[in-house]
Amino acid sequence: MVPAVDTASWRLRVGGMVAAPFELSHADLLAGPLVERDITLCCVSNEVGGKLVGTARWTGVRLADLLARAGVAPAATQVVGRSVDGFSVGFPVPVALDGRDALVAVGMNGEPLPPRHGFPARLIVPGLYGFTSATKWLREIELTTWEAFDPYWQQRGWARLAPVKVSSRIDVPRDYSRVAPGRQPIAGVAWAPTAGIASVAVRVDGGGWREARLGPSLGDDAWRQWTAEWDPEPGTHTIEVRAATNPGLIQTEEKRSAFPDGASGLHTSHVRVVPIT
Repeated sequence: MVPAVDTASWRLRVGGMVAAPFELSHADLLAGPLVERDITLCCVSNEVGGKLVGTARWTGVRLADLLARAGVAPAATQVVGRSVDGFSVGFPVPVALDGRDALVAVGMNGEPLPPRHGFPARLIVPGLYGFTSATKWLREIELTTWEAFDPYWQQRGWARLAPVKVSSRIDVPRDYSRVAPGRQPIAGVAWAPTAGIASVAVRVDGGGWREARLGPSLGDDAWRQWTAEWDPEPGTHTIEVRAATNPGLIQTEEKRSAFPDGASGLHTSHVRVVPIT
């Protein structure tokens, strides 16, 4: 159920292990200063090739600016975000201060933040899975320690630290689809927020890796489209995709399930090439 938040009474509190706790109204947040950033978010439950990932242009106040105003105590090690519905997340203090564009977002794709995406405000932290960072319907940012508090999903056995893994997905041709002989496109998206995508490669039927063409970059925090061409012979074929980041980290082929810190492995599409009449 999506919480209905009254902005007239809603306040965002920044407190805990800080020198100067404070509160902000919705109008205060809208007064900024605001920035816009293209950022890909991914759910930790997203399986390899899954759809629980998306990219948007987020508008918000930089979290680092709010923490600078509060004055973070040197002993603080965890940033906790708390929602109006009782949900909580936690991530390391350095992540909020290392230069990435962590935001308290108030807008999405040029519009006010939709209710289902966290109106009136939510946390956006590039490079972390949502269960450790993406508090919707945000009401409080608390500075604390790892020993003092276990957030919602950590109380249920999920990992404390969960950076988004280098990932890629084949969108065309879809798994178990049929295509005609002759030149065919292979295309999809790849993401590695904060690192950026440097290259994508595809292989067919276990052969050699072949570089794909990359689409324009929206920045290191956003996914990137890619495409390749294929001249298939009739029969059944297996297509795989693999991405690499700007620092040279190659997507792992090791298959792992989502629990406790995100799935890994290569997305595969099985395709049957047959004459279509």
